[in-house]
Amino acid sequence: MAAVLDDHPTIRLVGTGVGAIATAFMRAFDSVDPDSTIKPTAAQSQSSVSLQSSAQISRTTSSDQQEQWLQRWRDLCPDVVLDRPRTPAEQMDADMRWAREVAAGERRPVIRFWQWAAPCVVVGRFQSIRDEVHESVARAQGMQVVRRCTGGGAMFIEPGNTITYSLYAPLEFVSGVSIARSYQLCDYWLIHALRGLGLDAGFSGLNDISSQYGKIGGAAQRRFPAPHGGNGAAAGAVLHHVTLAYDIDAEAMGRVLNTSREKMRDKAVRSAVKRVDPLKRQTGMSRDALVEYLMESIRAFIR
Repeated sequence: MAAVLDDHPTIRLVGTGVGAIATAFMRAFDSVDPDSTIKPTAAQSQSSVSLQSSAQISRTTSSDQQEQWLQRWRDLCPDVVLDRPRTPAEQMDADMRWAREVAAGERRPVIRFWQWAAPCVVVGRFQSIRDEVHESVARAQGMQVVRRCTGGGAMFIEPGNTITYSLYAPLEFVSGVSIARSYQLCDYWLIHALRGLGLDAGFSGLNDISSQYGKIGGAAQRRFPAPHGGNGAAAGAVLHHVTLAYDIDAEAMGRVLNTSREKMRDKAVRSAVKRVDPLKRQTGMSRDALVEYLMESIRAFIR
């Protein structure tokens, strides 16, 4: 689709993007599996954020399936790593490199907790930087603009306000699971960890994570095939990365990210910041303590 838009430079998507359209297609494709369809709640008529509560998740995910997912995680048994600080460009390179190494059978499954060395804007794989970012404002604020290898929207990253991690796993981990369900599988441990803090955490739409107070973060994925001529352990990989809002500077974000007038006419978009409720406010924990808690939670989850 990006190629089609390139052929028609006078056409501009308003209120959506290539990544969103691709997501909609995947949702439609997955709907042949009745378990992959999340039924809308009454709240959806008043807000574009539709949090699935614990009860809703139980209805869409059977206890047998939850047990199967837990067993998949224990069989995967990923290493848990707190990575060294990296620049934004280095983070993007590391994500690709580690995913390809897992795909080639050269690296064990791993969850990598990032440490950002500098603030930045991360745009999705299919986004136009010019359309999404006020580049001159970003430069003036010392923010780099980088492109990640997955789809989705632009992210405003400040090191002290963001918690990011990536899961690198063999494709077998998500084998037989629809795209929509694979997001839930990959974030299954995180939901348990957040509930351990007293939050009614759940999935909102395809790739968002929310609590009873608001949106916490979002996820993106990409599949990597096994390389041609690889060794016998090569099996392909899934990269699943998540960015959680620990805190948010809404004014700074509004100056850097480009929100068109057409988009701002939508009341749901104008209230987007209000729907994001950072983990600092929800938990009262320091960022370092929260990262340590999440790392210990995933280690306990896979035992």
